[in-house]
Amino acid sequence: MTAPIWPGDWVTHRLGVRLAGDGARELLGLALRRNPRRAHLLVSRVLGKHVPQRPEVVHGTGLELGRRVAAELGEAAAGRAVVLGYAETATGLGHSVADGLGAAGYLHSTRRPVPGVAPVGGFEEEHSHHTSHLLLPSDPGLLAGDGPLVLVDDELSTGRTVRNTVATLHRRWPRDHYVVAALVDTRSDADRAELAKFAAELGASVRVVALAQGAVTLPADVLTRGATLVAACEAEADESAEAADPAPETARVPAPRAGEAPARLALHWPADVPDGGRHGFTAAHRARLAAALPALGGQLAAQLPAGAARVLVLGTEELMYAPLRLAEALQNALGAAAEVRFSTTTRSPVLPVDDPGYAIRSRLVFPAHDAPADPGPRYAYNVTGGGWDAVLVVTDAAGDTAELWAADGLLARLAPHAGRVLLAALPAPRPLPPPLRGPAFSSYAPDEVGWLLQDLSAVRLEAPREEREEAIQSGGAHYAESLPVEYQPSAEYQRLFHSALAASAGRVARAVGTVTEAVLAERGRPPVLVSLARAGTPVGVLMRRWARRTHGLDLPHYTVSIVRGRGIDHTALRWLAAHHDPADVVFVDGWTGKGAITRELADALAPHPGFAPDLAVLADPGGCVTTYGTRDDFLIPSACLNSTVSGLVSRTVLRADLVGPDDFHGAKYYRELAEADLSGHFLDAVSARFDEVGAAVAEDTAALLAADRSPTWVGWRAVERISEEYGIHDVNLVKPGVGETTRVLLRRVPWRVLARRGAGADLDHIRLLAEQRGVPVEEIDELPYSCVGLIHPRYTRGATGADGRTTT
Repeated sequence: MTAPIWPGDWVTHRLGVRLAGDGARELLGLALRRNPRRAHLLVSRVLGKHVPQRPEVVHGTGLELGRRVAAELGEAAAGRAVVLGYAETATGLGHSVADGLGAAGYLHSTRRPVPGVAPVGGFEEEHSHHTSHLLLPSDPGLLAGDGPLVLVDDELSTGRTVRNTVATLHRRWPRDHYVVAALVDTRSDADRAELAKFAAELGASVRVVALAQGAVTLPADVLTRGATLVAACEAEADESAEAADPAPETARVPAPRAGEAPARLALHWPADVPDGGRHGFTAAHRARLAAALPALGGQLAAQLPAGAARVLVLGTEELMYAPLRLAEALQNALGAAAEVRFSTTTRSPVLPVDDPGYAIRSRLVFPAHDAPADPGPRYAYNVTGGGWDAVLVVTDAAGDTAELWAADGLLARLAPHAGRVLLAALPAPRPLPPPLRGPAFSSYAPDEVGWLLQDLSAVRLEAPREEREEAIQSGGAHYAESLPVEYQPSAEYQRLFHSALAASAGRVARAVGTVTEAVLAERGRPPVLVSLARAGTPVGVLMRRWARRTHGLDLPHYTVSIVRGRGIDHTALRWLAAHHDPADVVFVDGWTGKGAITRELADALAPHPGFAPDLAVLADPGGCVTTYGTRDDFLIPSACLNSTVSGLVSRTVLRADLVGPDDFHGAKYYRELAEADLSGHFLDAVSARFDEVGAAVAEDTAALLAADRSPTWVGWRAVERISEEYGIHDVNLVKPGVGETTRVLLRRVPWRVLARRGAGADLDHIRLLAEQRGVPVEEIDELPYSCVGLIHPRYTRGATGADGRTTT
């Protein structure tokens, strides 16, 4: 019986390069490359780069490698891992490994600079045709975690590139564990010893996981002999540089349809999913793409030529993963009657030889078509003679250029080899602005909070209080379209603030500790704190400080805008989903009133799967949430002031002429109030009490976690009752709780204050503000809050006030 021909025999017989090892020959073939650094090329038969392969095999191979890495790391470490794939060959493999691993994030290196994106690092791959790699994550924090880093390449030949990469990244983001994942490990004993020595000097673990082990034997003069052999073969080749079609069994070529030029297909790629891992790809992106793939496959199948049974999906260079998953979805949509294959173009020059014992049977050559593009030709291998009813090219926005459509471009070069050539171009990702940070925006330290807002400091937004109130209540304007004039507290009021802070700092610290411990216990892994601007912002900073001091955790903290009646900032949610797992996000606020924002948050998050609508607050007197520090209505001193206790940042603004569909909501930074700023003083006063409240926090947390914390909505019922009793027909004019009442007195047109009979020093500042504004304070019984502020209903058309008069 004749032994099957291995697609490496030609190179072995003529050049003396030999490949041996457990499973290596099943995964690899051999070819010759035009490269002075390395004469041979190990050609993967399962990677989908040089050899068209079934997409389920390509993706499945990466998944299996990822599962083996997960087994090596253990379940807990696997979920915190970040995966880095090497361009260009392993971009799709690395992404598939991340899928199999269930990794927290994925990034691949790139050789294509991207305007406006600064590299956070780079390294060299000495043996490659193009040696320099760039790292361009949109969020450098992707590489900053303490979980393992998994580096993925198709072949581990010497380990030199791995050492270069790890050395570069470890200087900036040191970690304890690295894993190198490869399809085939062909290192020598000396190479293995060198990597072990490197890991010991680094003080970190560097482990290797591979699907197969192999050994490559090279003659001493391989580079000289290889160059001579390549030159001789190229001299015999046709001027077009295209080898003849492969073996007869695959040589059927459907006749191109007369007059049908390459055509563009419609593809409704999900707008919030990146086209690949060049700038980072999160677990949330993975989930959304998985949900969208069946529909995407159906869209492509519906636009193929009728009866197309053999289809090649061809990605372009580094863009491997998205075309691979689309090919898989297309195969599922077409069913078993059709055969879909997947491969991609490349910038690597390889000699084609039409011989069954050689891995690269044919080559198409065409100009580069990505922007910005490196000079030099690009290649597609083993495409001719495939008998394709259709070739579907999938490229990204940077690759969809005039050069792609040119007479000598890729689409034209494919046309003679397929019944139809089609193009699906993935849309350019919508740019996401970076977070604002102090001191450029806000007086907080840059690591305390990232503001997912845009700076509107130069825009005149303030309006007189009565004018704003009339516009809001008459329906002429929304409260978020303008800002109140910042209240400048009197000397007497400032003394009250400092007195209140001294008296309640310990109580605030205790609530901060309790709610933070509850969040950590409920989530089981470090959360991402996202405070609701702006009352939630100092609370988020304090929770972050507690986690750092008590547990050594450096929790990410951002602040976002949510507007009653308009919802949450969707661009901010896109940013969070692009940089973190939404399942890790915990929304934070200062207190609850009647629960309007709690309900607003739940409604706003409904179109954003993955984000939990839970809200963590210091005080929950309204009984609206399940995670809180206390349900008492007490004075949180940050409620006493406006921007001067909130990093000098205004309340948020949402106005159509200032905030576009891809913009963050806006806010102002009042730099001119720096001398009156008490933001840092408030934070430091509360943080200084953390140690003394530790024991009480432990008791409170244990009791909280054991209690029935179901929302009672007692506050909402009280507001409805008060609205009816006082003839106020809009519950939004009833503001329950110390914090909300303070806001009424500082920002709105207050009508009266209802105070619980016997309420003490917590209401001293309320009484002072009411006196300054000429607002009566009424003491009543059976109030679930310390106080309630009523906004004057005089601007509500047709409303009847408590005095029986109809107001207009």
